[in-house]
Amino acid sequence: MSPAAPTVASPSAGTEPVTDLASSAPTGEVLAVCRVHALLPDAGPAGVTAIDKRPVSGPVKVRRLGLYADLQADRANHGGAEQAVYAYGQDDTDWWVGQLEREIPPGLFGENLRVRGIPVSDAVVGERWSVGSALLEVTQPRTPCSTFARRLGEERWVKRFTVANRTGAYLRVVRGGELQAGDAVTVCYRPEHGVTLAAWFGAWTGRGADPEHAASLARRLLAAHLEGDVTLSDEMRARAEIAAGRRVED
Repeated sequence: MSPAAPTVASPSAGTEPVTDLASSAPTGEVLAVCRVHALLPDAGPAGVTAIDKRPVSGPVKVRRLGLYADLQADRANHGGAEQAVYAYGQDDTDWWVGQLEREIPPGLFGENLRVRGIPVSDAVVGERWSVGSALLEVTQPRTPCSTFARRLGEERWVKRFTVANRTGAYLRVVRGGELQAGDAVTVCYRPEHGVTLAAWFGAWTGRGADPEHAASLARRLLAAHLEGDVTLSDEMRARAEIAAGRRVED
């Protein structure tokens, strides 16, 4: 039996711009749509990894669990409705090119979408993107894992990626459709709580040094969740409850 779909804020609430977004909606572009090229041997629990994503041409269908013909080998830690699509920004990629002194072609980070013109790592948790005929919602930042480190082959990669706080964005599929390279990426909804992926990830990973900052952002996220302004992923909600020091009931 397929797992139940998560509860998602109503489309009417999730597509209306807030504040001044209507006149200044950020718009970017899809540079590449990537899906698994081949399963590679891996030392992780699944024994293989689907992190080898490469660009494909033409329209690609996107559904509740991600791109058509894409997959995740370790379903316990990757994929699912709340991490259906992973996007990474060209601005963050360019920064890493300078740091690593190597090329980073689309898909090397395991991303499904390489985009430009929109600050992916600074997206607000719960903001919605219109891409092709699909509607996607930002759910959480990427937490780097050992598979990612083995893929890159860079020393101390998990720590470096964490400290850099250029996480990219996981997205859920609010409305399935088709997308392809060259499509516009338009931010059509942005929750008023204002907590970005970078702000939250930095606060969460640094909460030992500044627990009150993490707690403050967590309280904003939980309040927005209870008010229906955003539907937090299970992982985001659990971490926000830890940081805030309290559990919430819907």
